[in-house]
Amino acid sequence: MVHLDVIAGLFVVAALAGALDAIAGGGGLVTLPALLLAGLSPVQALGTNKLQGAVSAISSTSAFARRGLIDWKSALPVALAAAAAGLCGALCASLLSPQLLRAVVPILLIGIALYFGFSRALKSEDVAPRLALIPFACFVAPLVGFYDGIFGPGAGAFYMVAIVTLLGYGVLKATAHTKLANAASNLGSLSLFVLKGVVIWPVGLAMALGAFIGAQVGSRLAMRFGPRLIRPLLVVISCAMAVKLLADPANPIRQAIGF
Repeated sequence: MVHLDVIAGLFVVAALAGALDAIAGGGGLVTLPALLLAGLSPVQALGTNKLQGAVSAISSTSAFARRGLIDWKSALPVALAAAAAGLCGALCASLLSPQLLRAVVPILLIGIALYFGFSRALKSEDVAPRLALIPFACFVAPLVGFYDGIFGPGAGAFYMVAIVTLLGYGVLKATAHTKLANAASNLGSLSLFVLKGVVIWPVGLAMALGAFIGAQVGSRLAMRFGPRLIRPLLVVISCAMAVKLLADPANPIRQAIGF
């Protein structure tokens, strides 16, 4: 049993992570280690983290939607594809060794940080898309959603860079659509964790409440400051996730170079 003081602490952690996640993603960098430190097993921590992460993304999505930043006609096909792929990823998690992902994902995240840091493609206004919606929903969104279900770190950054570069959305609109897609793939993978009975509900619901509140605050900050806030945080969070993954002693890159 998790004590009430620990649950209260996790509520605060989730609120802070929810605010961060609403702006630039990466809230799991904070919440997952906190759950492990609270004494949950790795599978319980993953399942419980998906619950609070899904609520966080739903909360920020609702805030962006109230401002009219989500084009539901284009967003729903992407979200449905992401949800189905997230479930498939979670189903396949036990079949695929995470070693390859541990090696590749940090490199991709560093590349994304460089892209967001230096690219002139990041604009406040929409530009002409490079890929039509249907191919994006059929191929790109499921790829990121599957990754979110099977591994997870950096999924928000991957959604963001895909939406900006391929659909041509401005930064704030892309952030709104990223949160919806992230919510969908989180819900898809969460459904499997619920069926497996590994979600610790008292902890998950308390964190979900904190994440909901934090995401409301974070989404309002994102809408107020726009690219001035979103862009640097995306760079920082992508680098932080890469460093965290590389810091794992089991990371193949560390093992290959002898650290």
